[in-house]
Amino acid sequence: MLSLVLPKGSLEKATLALFDAADLTVRRTSDRDYRASIDDPRIDRVRVLRPQEIPTYLEQGLFDLGITGRDWITETDADVVSLGELQYSKATSNPVRVIMAVPQDAPWQQVSDLPEGVRISTEFPAMTERFLERHGVKARVVPSYGATEAKVPDIVDAIVDLTETGSSLRKNGLRILDTLLTSYTELVANRAAYEDPAKRAAMEDVALLLQGAIRARGNVLLKLNVAQEDLPAVLEIMPAMASPTVTALAGGASSAVESVVAKRGVNTLIPALKQAGAHDILEIPIAKIVD
Repeated sequence: MLSLVLPKGSLEKATLALFDAADLTVRRTSDRDYRASIDDPRIDRVRVLRPQEIPTYLEQGLFDLGITGRDWITETDADVVSLGELQYSKATSNPVRVIMAVPQDAPWQQVSDLPEGVRISTEFPAMTERFLERHGVKARVVPSYGATEAKVPDIVDAIVDLTETGSSLRKNGLRILDTLLTSYTELVANRAAYEDPAKRAAMEDVALLLQGAIRARGNVLLKLNVAQEDLPAVLEIMPAMASPTVTALAGGASSAVESVVAKRGVNTLIPALKQAGAHDILEIPIAKIVD
């Protein structure tokens, strides 16, 4: 039913791990193979391609569903439908910014200060030109194919580039003049495919599984038994996403308690629960959490 396109490159490994956790394991003959498959009746075809290309292919209807960054959606000005952000790795959980940077000693304090004919290097020429036009700046935008920061000041006067913390910019003697965009990784769809009820339902199923796998990361299920007189002390220290589930055991003298808790800190939580009166404590991995 659905044709799916996944990002190759820096997001590839984390994306494949996410799909595996969502029980949508991507199978291909080698890491270099652009063709893949998923053993799921909702997904007919899978390709692994550069994220820069994905928004355009989705808009053109070559694929129904894909994963790419908001930066490339904006650069290509693609008309696609977003099914939401996917924060599934360090690279996708921390937003990246598309910024304009100039040398530390440059006289310009805002974009409108840039002189006519200023040379700007960037991997986002279309986004940059639209941004400059809004600010009334006439510039020479030079497409960059890597090492953009190294081109200032010998080759160009300024750059538009991606940054997460800005540390690399500072190391290269640059300062941020303005931010064009804050970008996350998103699950996006072809508009016509999304308007098809059957395909939309399949897309929402896929999104549900992916988000469920993301929510489960870093969490475990704790189950324990506790005598009725110790229950208040256990509940006082038992964290939960909402509130712990408490079930009376046969005979009424004890209760079973279970709760989803963060994996981080379980090493101190379990001894504390034991000291408070809990016993038969189980720590169980979680594959998905679905509301």
